[in-house]
Amino acid sequence: MNNIQKRPLSDLGYNFIETTLPKGKDEYYLRNEQWSRQDQYRKLTAYEIEALVRNDNTSDDWNIIFVSNEFDPQLVQHCHFFGMVRIGKLEPYYLEFHNLRMPVGLYNSTICACDFGDNVVVHNVNYLSHYILGNEVIVANVNEMATTDYAKFGNGILKEGENESGRIWMELCNENGGRSVMPFDGMLPGDAYLWTRYRDDEQLQQQFKSFTEKQFDKRRGYYGMVGDRTVIKNCKMIKDVTIGTDAYLKGANKLKNLTINSNSEASSQIGEGCEMVNGVVGFGCRVFYGVKAVRFVMASHSQLKYGARLINSYLGNNATISCCEVLNSLIFPAHEQHHNNSFLCAALIMGQSNMAAGATIGSNHNSRGADGEIIAGRGFWPGLCVSLKHNSRFASFTLISKGNYMSELNISIPFSLVVNDEHENRLKIMPGYWFLYNMYAIARNSWKYVDRDKRTDKLQLIEYDYLAPDSVEEIFQALAIMETATGKAWYALPENAPKKELTEKDIRKKGKDLLKNNLDEVAKLTILSKGFENSSREVELLKVHRAYPLFLEMIVLYAVKNILAAGKPSFLALQAAVKTAKRGDWLNIGGQLMKADTVATLKTKIKKNKISSWTQVHSAYEEIGSEYAADKLQHAVACLLEIKDSSLKNMTTTDLAQWMNDSVSTMEWITAQIKRSREKDYKNPFRQLAYESEKEMNAVVGSLEDNSFIKQTAEDLEMYKLQVQQTIGEWEL
Repeated sequence: MNNIQKRPLSDLGYNFIETTLPKGKDEYYLRNEQWSRQDQYRKLTAYEIEALVRNDNTSDDWNIIFVSNEFDPQLVQHCHFFGMVRIGKLEPYYLEFHNLRMPVGLYNSTICACDFGDNVVVHNVNYLSHYILGNEVIVANVNEMATTDYAKFGNGILKEGENESGRIWMELCNENGGRSVMPFDGMLPGDAYLWTRYRDDEQLQQQFKSFTEKQFDKRRGYYGMVGDRTVIKNCKMIKDVTIGTDAYLKGANKLKNLTINSNSEASSQIGEGCEMVNGVVGFGCRVFYGVKAVRFVMASHSQLKYGARLINSYLGNNATISCCEVLNSLIFPAHEQHHNNSFLCAALIMGQSNMAAGATIGSNHNSRGADGEIIAGRGFWPGLCVSLKHNSRFASFTLISKGNYMSELNISIPFSLVVNDEHENRLKIMPGYWFLYNMYAIARNSWKYVDRDKRTDKLQLIEYDYLAPDSVEEIFQALAIMETATGKAWYALPENAPKKELTEKDIRKKGKDLLKNNLDEVAKLTILSKGFENSSREVELLKVHRAYPLFLEMIVLYAVKNILAAGKPSFLALQAAVKTAKRGDWLNIGGQLMKADTVATLKTKIKKNKISSWTQVHSAYEEIGSEYAADKLQHAVACLLEIKDSSLKNMTTTDLAQWMNDSVSTMEWITAQIKRSREKDYKNPFRQLAYESEKEMNAVVGSLEDNSFIKQTAEDLEMYKLQVQQTIGEWEL
């Protein structure tokens, strides 16, 4: 039975707060705190009341309708007022937005206990209740727009008198709710990541919950807000939604329990057919065409389009999801997913990622419960029709070839191509694939993510370079894997069979020797490895003889680029700056890279209440970000010295000059590879099939010579050469 309550009409617009009011307070006390202009209003004159009645307006009590001095009663027609209403300046103008032209004033609407700024437009709003509208707001053709006294505006908090069962949780990374977090306005990717991890640390988890609880007022009675110049038209239902300035909402079906952040520099838009419930929309977001979002956070400048479904998920900054379905996922900044038949579930995707059509990332068919997870480092790129199983983990910049991967995967080699060879029934991994065959894509992606970072408030320093502490640490891990696997492959040959049992150290030493001194011999070996797949079949490493030296060169390049970026005035100054240089684990905290030791310190401060709010956590992010360049320099020099088998004490100016010149050679190779990998698209005869001539092809796709990114890389190379030469000269290396 529907619980339809029948109450006196005289109660409509009153008794908004259903719990006991604080002593000496009326039901409007929080409303007055929100709207500081209440002293600018006056009561209606007898003439104004007469004019309003003549214009077919009604009120249960004209004495509690307040207006500003510049109020024109002729601009209020066919409206029904209940409770206290305050109306700002109304002048004989019309407002225009995107060719929608409507006269200032209130028309054909039922209004309960609302405040209006100056020169608002309210047309055909069937029910407008407990809202505060700013200046020059347009609200037209809305069925229902109301706020309840327990409105939480998408935040995972409870109001006075509410039961715990009513709290909104986001079930990130795992469908079983074991990594749930409470969404809140202002939640950064790093916040979501830290909260979903370290589930065994009860004290840390309790602190995160406490931070969220105390960030928001538990008192009942806050009104929904609509900021200045926001336009809302042709929407069906808006309930418990607070909206910033300069937003644009058109044709939405249902918006409920939301915060929609927007301002003049980063306006947010929600379009036709969208339904969004229990969430937070960040600044500068775009949501269009039939989107469904439930229990979610959209970080700033992210987009949902074309029927996308985002459920129990966090979408990072500058990310776009369209057409597809995303469930129970935590997605870091710069994610792209555009295809209707792609599916992402119970995953941690660490940014700069792209999901191809037909990708099914996260299937629980291999588990007895909905408790699996996928963890993917930066640059994750599953190809067409890839199907992956929980639990799986992928290093940075992993490309997965089309195929149904029947077993869980642990791909610990970065920049690799993963292939399921059904003919040979073998998993194959090609380390360094991106460097060998698609340098254009990986270099351009790093550039475009920086170019497209539209955040106006960059609290977290997001790393987009493909050579960074996280990926370089994974390269070292890959070097060890390749050395051991190569040694085993060599000793597996009958002519090389050892006469005594060898240790893992001996085997790796032999592999390292071969990879550094006899690549031709390595090229002849079939190199197998283990630990990449949860199955008994063989895993083959491809082109190790090419990837290994490339990885070493990339480490040198990473180091030299950071040395040059540091801008030290001398070799001695560099030595002084990196005197504690050492390698170590780095973590990706929502797109911001931090040393594992730094994260441990951050967690300790949170647990000891030295950091006692989300605001202070965000300040810590900024402080850590300010130290990132110095930390990265220390790491880069430590990496360089390790692969060169040297030490800071023994490093000479001659060594450094040689390594800098070596990095120039690597940059020249990269620049050539960028052009070569793009050039293949122009020389491929099958690519040319669609065009009658080369001239037509250039007209459609642009000529290779006019490619702005290739031109830019050529210019960057010359600048890099000059910087190396100047540094060597200035330091007298």
